[in-house]
Amino acid sequence: MVDLEKWVRRALIITACLWMVCCVLLPVAQLLWKSFLSPLGDFIGLSNYVTYFRTPALSSSLTNSLFVSTFTTAVSTSIGFAYAHALTRTCIPFKGFFQGVVMMPLFAPTLLNGIALVYLFGRKGLITQGFLGVIPGCSIELYGPFGIVCAEVLYTLPQAVLILSVALRMTDARLYEASASLGASRMRTFLTITLPGIKFGLISTFFVCFVLAFTDFGAPKVVGGHFNVLATDIYKQVIGQQNFVMGAVVSSVLLVPTLIAFVADRICQRRQFSALTARAIPLVPQPSWVRDVVALALCTVIAATILGFYGTALFASLVKVWPYDLSLGFQHYDFSRMGGGGIAALINSVRMSLYSAVLGTMAAFGSAYLIEKGRGMRTLRQISYMLSLVPLALPGMVIGLSYIFFFNTPSWLILGWSIPNPFHILYGTMGILVLSNVVHFYTVSFLTATTALKQLDREFETVSESLGVPFYRTFIRVTVPVCLPAAIEIAVYYFVNSMATVSAVIFLYNADLPLASVAVANMDDAGDIAPAAAMAMLIVGVNILARGVHGVLKRWFVGSTQAWAAR
Repeated sequence: MVDLEKWVRRALIITACLWMVCCVLLPVAQLLWKSFLSPLGDFIGLSNYVTYFRTPALSSSLTNSLFVSTFTTAVSTSIGFAYAHALTRTCIPFKGFFQGVVMMPLFAPTLLNGIALVYLFGRKGLITQGFLGVIPGCSIELYGPFGIVCAEVLYTLPQAVLILSVALRMTDARLYEASASLGASRMRTFLTITLPGIKFGLISTFFVCFVLAFTDFGAPKVVGGHFNVLATDIYKQVIGQQNFVMGAVVSSVLLVPTLIAFVADRICQRRQFSALTARAIPLVPQPSWVRDVVALALCTVIAATILGFYGTALFASLVKVWPYDLSLGFQHYDFSRMGGGGIAALINSVRMSLYSAVLGTMAAFGSAYLIEKGRGMRTLRQISYMLSLVPLALPGMVIGLSYIFFFNTPSWLILGWSIPNPFHILYGTMGILVLSNVVHFYTVSFLTATTALKQLDREFETVSESLGVPFYRTFIRVTVPVCLPAAIEIAVYYFVNSMATVSAVIFLYNADLPLASVAVANMDDAGDIAPAAAMAMLIVGVNILARGVHGVLKRWFVGSTQAWAAR
């Protein structure tokens, strides 16, 4: 029986490693190989890359992407730090409200950020027209780098606030007491204690915001205008010109800065040291009238801006004819005369997100358990861990395009032998959409599960083995109940992101499987901005509902499985 369990464990670890190879490494390798081929399939080396960099209309997109990503990162990190500092280091009221508002962009496709900007700063925008003539209007160059940066800042701000809030909370109050007793000024304390204490959080924030802005497709598509970036170039090459080879080249170029940022972030995290010791004292902010008023004003302005964005989009989706007939109604929510699939697309997205949540949670949690709590095969488990980090460095559009090349091939020609592709059956089905989402959002879920599992002492497995209890029974009766809060969080993370994503599925859906986020992009292409806003608001509504259900389920399940924690 012991030998059987040993071989079952090994088989499961090998399976976890193989599924990452088949679903991540092989598709990306196929994408890279495609970039070295001619449209007829002949190997031509670096000729495609030479063509790319010698074509100014294409190569300029790399510079444009780097520019908007760097600028977005600087703005998001600055605003995110100020907002997170206000939430963690001041005594302002309504912290829960401000925390909830800043997380709203996570529920929306980035296309909605661009659509909201159009309704605010477009030719007939609310602010451009001076709030319908009430005050003098304010016009800006919306379509181009400014519009993209505004939309991307809104998109990356929640991640910046989350990372920096955690970093700012991990502080030892004794350092500040020592600084005060030595007579150091607030500025010197900030420069010598606060900033050094959160430097790794700042570095992570920088890289996360950069990668998110660099790889985003939705916002540049709506407000990019003639200012091309790499993500929109891939879309134009593949969808507009059916030039899959050049799409593979642009995808490879998009992948390089992302991988560099990912590797640099991992190196910085390895050098991170423990900020708190066992004797650390939590820092409790003390009231300061001037500081708290300034922080409250800052949070109010930022929260009002976020609410104004989505409030404008909601209002525009209800207005009959913007800005001429402002009577309200639900006519734009009738998608029967619109392309993109209408309500069927929304239902398909909900189905896809539910499947992604269930399968993604099982894959992430199961793999994390095998790698973290597994016995033997240490080298293979380390390889599996490294493979589990790879999806974090892959943009959604790269995953989508690589899946086209990998899954759409009926057979592979290897050394003159034609080998049937066993994965071809998934192409054009809901399965490939779910798989792309599972892979796209896998790393964050895997790391969340690993963190939860690290909190469990290995004595649970040791005692079970000494009593002759099978490892799967320990997993079901001990590990899963204790880690259930993390598993529920992973499931909601998968659901919300699968509902809102565009880049990971834009190349993989078909007419029989329309999706809500893709329908928003298609309606925007057709000039149906109000219906696009309506569909995007439905996505936001579904995600908010999912988060509410998550809260209820978490309270219910945690109450029944986490009684040990209340003792």
